Amino acid sequence: MSFSHRVENIQPSLTLKINAEAAALQRGGERVARLGAGEPDFDTPAAIKEAAHSAIDRGFTHYTAVDGCPDLKAAVREKFRRDNDLVFGDDQVLVGCGAKQALFDLCQALLGPGDEAVIPRPYWVTYPAQVILAGAEPVYFDLDAEDGYLPDPDRLEASFTARTRLLFLNSPNNPTGRIYDEDRLCRLAAVIRRHPRLWVVSDEIYEHLNWSGRPFLNLLNVAPDLADRCFLVNGVSKAYAMTGWRVGFVAGPVDALARLKKVQGQSTAGTATISQHAATEALTGDQTPVRRMAAEYRRRHDRVVPALNALPGVCCAPSDGTFYAFPDARELIAGLDGIDDDYQLAETLLHQAGVAVVPGSGFGAPGRLRVSFAADMDTIDTGLERLRRFIG
Repeated sequence: MSFSHRVENIQPSLTLKINAEAAALQRGGERVARLGAGEPDFDTPAAIKEAAHSAIDRGFTHYTAVDGCPDLKAAVREKFRRDNDLVFGDDQVLVGCGAKQALFDLCQALLGPGDEAVIPRPYWVTYPAQVILAGAEPVYFDLDAEDGYLPDPDRLEASFTARTRLLFLNSPNNPTGRIYDEDRLCRLAAVIRRHPRLWVVSDEIYEHLNWSGRPFLNLLNVAPDLADRCFLVNGVSKAYAMTGWRVGFVAGPVDALARLKKVQGQSTAGTATISQHAATEALTGDQTPVRRMAAEYRRRHDRVVPALNALPGVCCAPSDGTFYAFPDARELIAGLDGIDDDYQLAETLLHQAGVAVVPGSGFGAPGRLRVSFAADMDTIDTGLERLRRFIG
């Protein structure tokens, strides 16, 4: 029997793989400091859970419209107005099963065989796979650590060809934790304007995890004239500790959103009704829990980054947001016997030191590691101490 080339040409999610390995070791009795997961360790806030219970009690257990229930779509539109000073119509918003599905729908609707999608590298592990599943080809342009892993507009433009149809932007960024400032966005917008056939997807799922000292801005805040070919993707997973609820959303041009709705109608047919009611409460209710969680991530960041920099052969720039640090371990790897790359380093750390981190190669950045501080401080301190003992 044979399988489709689309499936054979993609790799399993490395972040999910590492998390599964760490969980299996824990079930076997091993004590693992799990610093690999891209998932908040906080519980979903109580008011959100209560909204879900209420939805069940009131009988909201049936299908909704493919693109989302009216209350949630209204909440999404209000979120964009409140947080981003952007106004969207009801037919410009689609709710999906997490931001990941919104991105998948976009690739399916915008790309086809022969098309290219430009992806800044390092990248979130899912972008290339979704491009390939749409029959298109991912094209990478590298971000320099010396420039803070921020996209250089001139180098970006050099990666475009006649086949380029889509550009991914991700701020706050997974895995680097960097946030694009106003000047960088304006310079990117100038390049995008010169390529009128280019769609732009801005992944903003970590928007509220921001301690850069600057208000969060996206491409449409500095270039509203690009609204006819820009999509803003967001959701409740990270900021509200709702990863398992699977609710994300996208806002963009009307004609394109109608095509996304067709894709979703023939795949999931929509998001779980109960989750949608919970997400409505998340977006419209008290935002204090979001600020508290963000402040705690900042506190953890301030513990993790100096500790990583104190390790011999490791260099780690501070993050602007998210809950990741992205240390460069190439010097460390070069000095370790029997370890040739970041994959081997991550496997060794997991099985010999009891620390789970994700190899940077999974993000297109060999020799780096993604260290998550979406874990309680005891776990973080345990992991850091084990790293110190193993490396040091």
